Amino acid sequence: MSEKKIPYKIYLEEKEMPKAWYNMRADMKDKPAPLLNPATMEPMSEEDLAPVFCEELIKQELDNDTAYFDIPEEIRDFYKMYRPSPLVRAYCLEKKLGTPAKIYYKFEGNNTSGSHKLNSAIAQAYYAKKQGLKGVTTETGAGQWGTALSMACSYFDLDCKVYMVKCSYEQKPFRREVMRTYGASVTPSPSMETEVGKKILAEHPGTTGSLGCAISEAVEKAVTSKGYRYVLGSVLNQVLLHQSVIGLETKAALDKYGVKADIIIGCAGGGSNLGGLIAPFMGEKLRGEADYRFIAVEPASCPSLTRGVYAYDFCDTGMVCPLAKMYTLGSDFIPSANHAGGLRYHGMSSILSKLYDDGLMEAVSVKQTEVFEAAQYFARAEGILPAPESSHAIKAAIDEAKKCIETGEEKTIVFGLTGTGYFDMVAYEKFHDGDMNDYIPTDDELKIYRDKLPKIK
Repeated sequence: MSEKKIPYKIYLEEKEMPKAWYNMRADMKDKPAPLLNPATMEPMSEEDLAPVFCEELIKQELDNDTAYFDIPEEIRDFYKMYRPSPLVRAYCLEKKLGTPAKIYYKFEGNNTSGSHKLNSAIAQAYYAKKQGLKGVTTETGAGQWGTALSMACSYFDLDCKVYMVKCSYEQKPFRREVMRTYGASVTPSPSMETEVGKKILAEHPGTTGSLGCAISEAVEKAVTSKGYRYVLGSVLNQVLLHQSVIGLETKAALDKYGVKADIIIGCAGGGSNLGGLIAPFMGEKLRGEADYRFIAVEPASCPSLTRGVYAYDFCDTGMVCPLAKMYTLGSDFIPSANHAGGLRYHGMSSILSKLYDDGLMEAVSVKQTEVFEAAQYFARAEGILPAPESSHAIKAAIDEAKKCIETGEEKTIVFGLTGTGYFDMVAYEKFHDGDMNDYIPTDDELKIYRDKLPKIK
């Protein structure tokens, strides 16, 4: 290791900020399976995707071979408002744990949206504006993505229509108001605004919703509204591409001080922040240049990697989107109303699913109360109140650091702190009052949804 003194926070210079996004698929010998057209069950083409997505984003989505995509100057100028983001050495957490491990976290909450989501939101809004569109539609779980997109659309003077998962809409009214402050319209999903929303409500009266439901509504709204396209905050290849700025900066900061990560950890819902964080490190692993342990952490109430099946499934509950081969619980699976709204998705990124299936990545699921115990422990040690989603990664990082106490190994652990939890105080209140539950679906419950998976030859 270098003898350079490592500061508490590692800040890169503006000139060190990435000028290109990195595409992991270029280094994958076995590529993720293609999206399928639900009408023909054939691989989706650019023409098939054109009514739904922006033209340039479609090219990024389907490109398995280009390793780097230049980041347009307009997007880089926007990034300069909050990037490069700091990589922080968690000295206080290490001391409190009494671990020989070295713990770093990449902090993505240092912008008004409060999370990493802005990295892709500004890119997708830019391409929509460049195409001459009037506006975009989307879904949001906990609200971070909707907040980020509303900011990006405001910047480019685009209309923004957000369908927010109903339980989060009710639990997080202040995040909803931030979206409205930036000019977005916000509708609790499922709603009576769309045909698919009406259908879901008829089949599941009183449902608290899911990301799959909200996606269906947002897609329907986009394809039935002239001058609009649909944008997504996670899961898709294009989103992981944009989020690679997280990992590229992390690696540059570690390299600057001669630090080699052993374990890299991220929370996992659809896969955007985890995919972005691990991207350049996984590239090294794929090319045989270095080795790392990658750990995806998901809620026990929505365990797509740890208890799902690797199969083709619809990306949305209404079955209007393409089918993706991914680890899935079933497109009509609606998880319990846990407080990690951004992790309430039935499937996982096709890229991460393939890497996991190939044994290049690990996955664990954790209970909700354990997650909040870790969040509180971290907040008291490091002074940052983490989002419930981020706290899944914190829980796993603490667990790995405790293992180092037992073995005496000085492992270097890096995790993604994807955002702050200041809009999640209802969740913290329920945890402190002892009103938080740890609902975990049974095998029999999951089998019901698994048996409904599309039969793809």
